[in-house]
Amino acid sequence: MNKKRSYGEGCPVSHALDLVGERWALLVVRELLLGPKRFRDLKDGLCGASSNILTMRLRDLEEIGVLRKYRAGAPVSGPVYELTEWGRSLEPVLFALGDWAVASPFWDRHAPSTVDSLLLSLRSQAQYVFAAGAPVAGTCDMRIDDDRFTLRFGDTGLDIARAVAYEPEATFMTDAGTLKTLIAGDETLDDAIAAGRMKLGGDERLIRSLIK
Repeated sequence: MNKKRSYGEGCPVSHALDLVGERWALLVVRELLLGPKRFRDLKDGLCGASSNILTMRLRDLEEIGVLRKYRAGAPVSGPVYELTEWGRSLEPVLFALGDWAVASPFWDRHAPSTVDSLLLSLRSQAQYVFAAGAPVAGTCDMRIDDDRFTLRFGDTGLDIARAVAYEPEATFMTDAGTLKTLIAGDETLDDAIAAGRMKLGGDERLIRSLIK
């Protein structure tokens, strides 16, 4: 850890910022919450970060134990980054920051969002749906542009992983722009289906419990 950039305080909050307060650090964590990624996939998601800066953030986060790098086999065949258990424990911190930021008068809700950030927003919303006792359970295969995700609905809430679902009860296909408007409530699920920008298959209750 680079002590030159330390706040030099014993406060846990200042120490947390020593660890993950550098620009792009928490966004790297966000992009890895749903599963491992290659460098170029991270770069595509964090298009505002230069390769040099992203390399530095990955190195720093690996050094302090938030993520690890390993070499994956076929079909990836190359270095891959994934969060450690300690790194994954940052998830509620990111959700809390997001909940806090939506009240900001400076938030541009129409600015671009990464696919992973949209899926995390969906999972954040799901906690309120399940708290209300939504009677749904099952697995959904979700395709957002070229990305594939498995959504598992259960008693404890919604789990999302970057993977193709095996024998899902439902399927969901759309693009990132449409998903963003749906999550924001700017259009309805039925409107997106009628416009041909959304395809649902199987048990539609799974998705309709989250998106109206």
